[in-house]
Amino acid sequence: MKNDLQNFVGGRDTDFAHDARSDLIDPSTGEVFATAPVSREAEVTAAFAAASDAFEKWRDTTPAERSLALLKIADTIEEKADQLVAVESQNTGKPIALTLSEEIPPMVDQIRFFAGAARMLHGLSAGEYMSGFTSFIRREPVGVCAAVTPWNYPMMMAVWKWAPALAAGNTMVLKPSDTTPASTVLMAQLMSEHLPPGVFNVVCGDRDTGRIIVSHPVPQMVSITGSVRAGREVAAAAAPGLKRVHLELGGKAPVVVFDDADPAKAAEAIAVAGYFNAGQDCTAATRVLTGLRVHDEFVDALVEQAKNQTVGGPDVKDADFGPLNNENQLEQVSGFIQRLPDNARVLTGGKQTGDRGYFFEPTVVDGAHQSDEIIQNEVFGPVITVQRFDDEDEAVRWANDTEYGLASSVWTSDHGRAMRVSRRLDFGCVWINTHIPLVAEMPHGGFKQSGYGKDLSMYGFEDYTRVKHVMSALD
Repeated sequence: MKNDLQNFVGGRDTDFAHDARSDLIDPSTGEVFATAPVSREAEVTAAFAAASDAFEKWRDTTPAERSLALLKIADTIEEKADQLVAVESQNTGKPIALTLSEEIPPMVDQIRFFAGAARMLHGLSAGEYMSGFTSFIRREPVGVCAAVTPWNYPMMMAVWKWAPALAAGNTMVLKPSDTTPASTVLMAQLMSEHLPPGVFNVVCGDRDTGRIIVSHPVPQMVSITGSVRAGREVAAAAAPGLKRVHLELGGKAPVVVFDDADPAKAAEAIAVAGYFNAGQDCTAATRVLTGLRVHDEFVDALVEQAKNQTVGGPDVKDADFGPLNNENQLEQVSGFIQRLPDNARVLTGGKQTGDRGYFFEPTVVDGAHQSDEIIQNEVFGPVITVQRFDDEDEAVRWANDTEYGLASSVWTSDHGRAMRVSRRLDFGCVWINTHIPLVAEMPHGGFKQSGYGKDLSMYGFEDYTRVKHVMSALD
């Protein structure tokens, strides 16, 4: 990867005379390693022009042709995994070994899933629903799509956007986060070997670039993974053009541990699901609610798990997680700890670690009240809070008592309780005796302020299609 990134538009790196470039920081060192363009109207319009031209032919390709292209892309990403992960790790600070083992395989699998989905769209069977007329359903691509991806999983979130969009016959302009565009640009370069020019375009830039993309007249659909604030802005910007909007936003996942759960086993799994990727995951297991009897034993086990976490940069082979993504995020996570009320106690961690970079200690906070900021708002860092509840009703009430509705989990050996609570939890995903596994066949998306629309699965695939009814007279 060159030190100076370029946009990838129309099947090639583009060398516009950008007015501005932004520095890219390696979060593990805090040092600049590259620059990226800060695109504006001219660059965005060029990208949409390329996508529009490509759509005229791409939409007419057969499902088999699109499927084959995606399968080839999946093979290429698998073959170039070391190169992609090296770029991703420098741009995010993630441990190389962990990223290779935990991100590349699901990414490749998700691309292959959508390659198969391209050939498996379903609808009502053609028939004479009115005498003398035959009706049938056409599933068509939406058109040119726009996407904005976050900095916590740059490679994977890009896949979640472009794979279903391209499989359905759409073309796309994608803007990665301003702090982590490097792996997305490289991915586009690798993909171009198997796609016609303009089918997939990457435009780098900041929030203003994102606003230009969302409000541009060309795209018929906008998909974003980001914060609640960003989602609201995107929805507002897309409204004048009545664009279809797909929002996967923040989360504050409740993890409900009942008294009949195994506290040591639960603590081990919850630590993995809470600290992975430095807690920078909108489904992270960071808000634990425990029964009265299990609380103390669970907290002791969780603190031990936290103390055993290895925090390290890209080259630390046994690292459990790396740094926070940027200086602002370090300040945000630190601020939550600094503002804790007197009732809340930091049992371990709670501060920056290391002599450079944005590393933060794995942290356990006990005793926070339901109304406290750290319970109600997304920290997005390696911080797990623990509260104790009196009964099942209180557990469910507290679990649902945030503005978010993305993911949750229930830990119990009582099957009936697991079924009752999973029905009552107001979240798009409920895990039982586990937390955070995702599979391509199942949807990912939330309720309430966590947004709407689904990633992954056939539900996500169908979001990138439109339904047309065709009726023909038989006479």
